[in-house]
Amino acid sequence: MRCPKCGSLEDKVIDSRLSKEGGSIRRRRECLDCETRFTTYEEIERLELRAIKRDGRHEPFDRHKLQNSFIKACEKRPISIDDIERSVGEVIGELEAGNEREITTKSIGLKVMEKLHLLDPVAYVRYASVYREFQEIGDFIEEIQSFERRGVKTTAQPELFTAS
Repeated sequence: MRCPKCGSLEDKVIDSRLSKEGGSIRRRRECLDCETRFTTYEEIERLELRAIKRDGRHEPFDRHKLQNSFIKACEKRPISIDDIERSVGEVIGELEAGNEREITTKSIGLKVMEKLHLLDPVAYVRYASVYREFQEIGDFIEEIQSFERRGVKTTAQPELFTAS
């Protein structure tokens, strides 16, 4: 680390502590040439994700937009906010794990649909209707039928009748 007083690259770390609730490390250093003490901070560098819209525009990825789309799809459904936040975190984790800095909104939408498919069938169809731009009632029927063909059981939708 370059000394702010003399510019030397020779220093020693005197003290290291966690700061910002564990999000960074604060280091006290001393220059070996001029003995000036200074503080540096070390933190994880996160990839700045960018979303590529359908019309080709690029904009910063917004976690709040993603979370709001989950909340809107799950509105008035028996899904806890913890389940929604966990799903949002999983989607973001998958996007960051891909090591791509620019992600199409199409691929983001597909990941959201995968998560909603597991959470709740109604929330899934709600989201799919906007994401796939349903134009007529037949689009809804096709999506519901394809959902039923897959036969996925969800945690939010309890089994009403069981075979004895």
